[in-house]
Amino acid sequence: MAIPTPHAVTDITNWKFQNSYIERLMDHSALTSAHPDDTLILAGPPRMIKPDTEPTFDKMLPIGMIQQMQLGGQIPTVPAMAIGSGRGFFLSGKAQYQGSIARLFVNGRNLLRALMTNAVVAGIDVTKFDDAAGAASDSQFFVNLDSELFKMPFGMAVLFRDKIHNDLGAVYLELCMLTGWNLGIGAGQSMIMENATFLYERARPISSGVAGEATNTDNYDPANPTTASALFEAVFQGSFEDTPGITGEGAR
Repeated sequence: MAIPTPHAVTDITNWKFQNSYIERLMDHSALTSAHPDDTLILAGPPRMIKPDTEPTFDKMLPIGMIQQMQLGGQIPTVPAMAIGSGRGFFLSGKAQYQGSIARLFVNGRNLLRALMTNAVVAGIDVTKFDDAAGAASDSQFFVNLDSELFKMPFGMAVLFRDKIHNDLGAVYLELCMLTGWNLGIGAGQSMIMENATFLYERARPISSGVAGEATNTDNYDPANPTTASALFEAVFQGSFEDTPGITGEGAR
């Protein structure tokens, strides 16, 4: 069964802007887009444990109750010219990264304790520092930014999936260092939030296929449509091959 339109523009000759999507079909975009609830954030070692692209997730702590996270980076770039030429060029340095994270203040690990889980797993007694980070060695509340604990780097993994469990991407933030922490309290508010800012040295792409429900598991019936193309075929009673301009990965 051929599906007439809308189709993706794969050639400029079939571009009909009132009747075409650009790059890929979007009829099932709600299932194949990234969502905050399909994103997992974990804290762990400052560098990836394995030398390949699959970190050991059992050494990491999934962080819950996160309300907001921002990540970004800049490449320091300066324009330059040379005597004798009217053309300009650019010189670039190493990328510089920063991020922020906000979390509900709840019973259990607070945000700083969760982020520093690598030090806890290593068996470090936070009360032995000149400036203690917590009131006891097993404290669930870390707060003293003067503590030597917060001179130790940590790492974070961020995993992205869509509604049908396809991996959209994953990144490991290496050598994270805290730069700030705040907690706001206001009368009449429904929650108390902790916020932390940090720098990180590298954003390393990783594979998350070993975590949780891997890509292409048999979770959907009929016909087990676990990929974007198979789901489309099951719902729309056709195939990408029957659809003008729709083939393979580009159909997603």
